[in-house]
Amino acid sequence: MTSQSQGIQQLLQAEKRAKDKLEEAKKRKGKRLRQAKEEAIAEIDQYKLQRENEFRRIQSSIMGSQGNLAVKVEEQTATKIQGLNSSYAQRRDNVIADLLGLIQDIKPVIHVNYRDSV
Repeated sequence: MTSQSQGIQQLLQAEKRAKDKLEEAKKRKGKRLRQAKEEAIAEIDQYKLQRENEFRRIQSSIMGSQGNLAVKVEEQTATKIQGLNSSYAQRRDNVIADLLGLIQDIKPVIHVNYRDSV
C-alpha cells in the first residue's frame, strides 16, 4: 500500500510540475506577445513618422513652387499695369484733343426726312 501511495504521490508531483511548466510557458507566451505588440507599435510609429516627413517634404516642394508662381504672376501683373499706365499717359492728351475737336466742330445739316412745308 505504501508503494501505491508513493506512486500516487509521484504522479501528483509530476502533475504539479507539468502544471507549473504549463503556467510558466503561458507566462512566457504572454510576455512574448506583449513584447511583439510593443515592437509592432514602435515600428508603426517609426513608419508613420517617416511617411509624415516625406509628405511634408513633398508638400513644401509643391507649395514652394506655388509660392514662386504667385510671385511671378504678381510681377507680370505689375509690369502690365505699368505698361497700361504709360500707354494711357502717352495717348491721353491726343484723345482729349480729338474728343474736344469733335464736340466743338459742329456742322449743322438738315435732316433727310425734313420737308419744307412753307
